[in-house]
Amino acid sequence: MKKRKGALKILGDVVTYAILLFVALTMLIPFIWMISTSLMDKMEVFQFPPKFIPNEPKWSNYKNAMTIVPFNRYFINSTIMVVTVVPVQLLFCAMAAYAFSRMSFPGRDSIFWMFLSTMMIPGIVTLIPSFLIVKALNWIDTYWALIVPSFFSVWGTFLLRQFFLTLPKNLEDAARIDGASEWMIFWRIVLPLSKPALATLGIFAFMATWKAFMWPLLVTRTDKMRTVEVGIAYFKTQFEVNWPYQMAAAVVVMIPIIVIFLIAQKYFVEGIALTGMKE
Repeated sequence: MKKRKGALKILGDVVTYAILLFVALTMLIPFIWMISTSLMDKMEVFQFPPKFIPNEPKWSNYKNAMTIVPFNRYFINSTIMVVTVVPVQLLFCAMAAYAFSRMSFPGRDSIFWMFLSTMMIPGIVTLIPSFLIVKALNWIDTYWALIVPSFFSVWGTFLLRQFFLTLPKNLEDAARIDGASEWMIFWRIVLPLSKPALATLGIFAFMATWKAFMWPLLVTRTDKMRTVEVGIAYFKTQFEVNWPYQMAAAVVVMIPIIVIFLIAQKYFVEGIALTGMKE
């Protein structure tokens, strides 16, 4: 009987791992296809039946994709956006989350739920008003237009607020007895204890900023200000799409996201696990 149960358990584990492996491969197929296409000849992409391994890998596609359009400038612009937006967004969201979770003032919860309800408004609805504001400020084709609208995130505030609610209040009470101000409690106690949640929000903010397409497309006019995602779209013309070059550029643009995730994945997983718990 025990042997039968052991055999069934092993069989169940094998089936579970087989299903997980199948799902993982399904998720990886688009990335494998992208890398394969980036190494193909322009006409080889349209062969039928399609194949994953090119006859002769063309590594020159990467060099050509980076030189046909000024991708160095695009990378600089996207890097400036990320380096500026992510720290500021983390600070602003953390400050708002601290006020909504650890401070008491009249109407706090009502204001928070009204604030949270703005997440139901589709981004496309606010796109035109935001553009008109930026245009009125003469920010078109400047870093101000690319950076300032991303300084705050309602979802990021919600994420950090839920995490802050899990922190014990005893630490704050002890700090107040010692004469600490609200800013000191926030900066020296709450933020150091919130590294998992901050890392989680930082990854999402980095991805959203690095992958932004529609907004940079609207507010930029010259190659001097365009970003990497807008640059990828330039391999598509009115009559054709250069798939190998476009996929090569997409692979290069994807590398920073993978690197950041691998570096911060420990905090990311921990932040996802803990966020949403309440004291």
